[in-house]
Amino acid sequence: MRLAHPNNRRHPKHRRGRLAAVASVAVLSLAAGVAPAHAALPASATPTTAWSDSSAAPLAGPDLRLDRPALRDSLAAIHKAGIYGAYSAVRDGSQQWRGATGFADLDTERRMRPDFEHRIGSITKTFTAVAVLQQVHKGRIELDAPIGRYLPELIPGERGRQVTVRMLLNHTSGIADYVLPAFPGLLENPGKVLEDNRFRRLDPEYLARLGLAAPPTAERGTHAYANTNYVIAGLLLQKVTGQDAETYITRNVIRKAGLRHTYFPRSPYISGPHAKMYESMYGYIEPARDFSAYDMSWAGTAGAMVSTMRDLNDFYRQLLGGKLLAPAELRAMKTTVPSYEPEPGQEVAMRYGLGIYTLRMPSGGWYWGHDGGVFGAGTWALSTEDGRRQVAIGYNLMKYERFDENNKPKPDPIGAALFQYVDGALSDPAKPSPSLRQRPAPPSTLPPLNPLVTPEQLR
Repeated sequence: MRLAHPNNRRHPKHRRGRLAAVASVAVLSLAAGVAPAHAALPASATPTTAWSDSSAAPLAGPDLRLDRPALRDSLAAIHKAGIYGAYSAVRDGSQQWRGATGFADLDTERRMRPDFEHRIGSITKTFTAVAVLQQVHKGRIELDAPIGRYLPELIPGERGRQVTVRMLLNHTSGIADYVLPAFPGLLENPGKVLEDNRFRRLDPEYLARLGLAAPPTAERGTHAYANTNYVIAGLLLQKVTGQDAETYITRNVIRKAGLRHTYFPRSPYISGPHAKMYESMYGYIEPARDFSAYDMSWAGTAGAMVSTMRDLNDFYRQLLGGKLLAPAELRAMKTTVPSYEPEPGQEVAMRYGLGIYTLRMPSGGWYWGHDGGVFGAGTWALSTEDGRRQVAIGYNLMKYERFDENNKPKPDPIGAALFQYVDGALSDPAKPSPSLRQRPAPPSTLPPLNPLVTPEQLR
């Protein structure tokens, strides 16, 4: 995650190539945030934070202290760095803290609240993977069976025989992403294309075929993140359960976890209180535009869900605590592959399992979870391996990175502030709280967190 400024004007002849580079991120991972054009913040845009403290059913063992003043300051620093608004929930044992900072609506200066509903993008993949693994436990799906056994008409021939269910879930199938083909012209005129498709309904099989028809971006067996994998996983669920995949996930994952504010939206609108969600597309949409109202059929079982930060913590705590999957399936979920090729002499700091990844943060700790991004909304949820200490954060400005005239990323205060907040929220609170402000920058070798279109595509 990096930041930049909107006055990055380029001669028209350079626009197509640069847009092609940037668009790749925004569209390849259901969304992570790449720098938005900083539409001017309201004059009163001082970092403002709302927060609340609460308790939950205690876990075994002593609670660690939540440093609430440090959490408030660190969350407010994200808004000060340039994010329009953010909300977060942190848990340790029976202790909970929730906070919000900044603006939910730039025009009215409506403030963020900690309990807002939010589009969580690719965090949906964890829910979908849980549903598939439930069917593995019941013997209806085999992880290492070829996908062509279940969906022979969709994926016939050699690919159907060689791509396994496991390869779909850990993104080693070699199948390309469908997002750019689903939004023709996105690289040339992202603002117009996103606006024109706001209420467009897309069928999951149509999306899957777009991805299957696109040239592979990596060899089979190598991790290459693609939303197509999880749209196919949804079609697999539909085939083996006889139910619409979103209906199955709702009944058997969301309700089983007891989540009250998590759902697949039935319309382009979020049903509960929420913030506006601003997309900048690395400054190519200027000022950043609100896309909180959007038909999410383009994301489906790969990234359409809505949730709250508290619900996300509840979900990952139950998942990692063994409440949603049997032990064998949870072990399979946590069997990982490298998610990128590190620089010489450096270790891989992110490894992807089945709909979940493990990530080493700058302070050295390893955590489990996922991030997600859609047009205008970013989310990040991480937990300790036992699910005891957790943080989830949502924010409403996407693709905020900026690049100089040589296509080099500019300094990214937003990305640095996000990593500092998340790392500090998860770290041992016995350490001095000033470390929240003094943590090292995120590893330069990490890929952008789950962006839909990359800066490289738009360049």
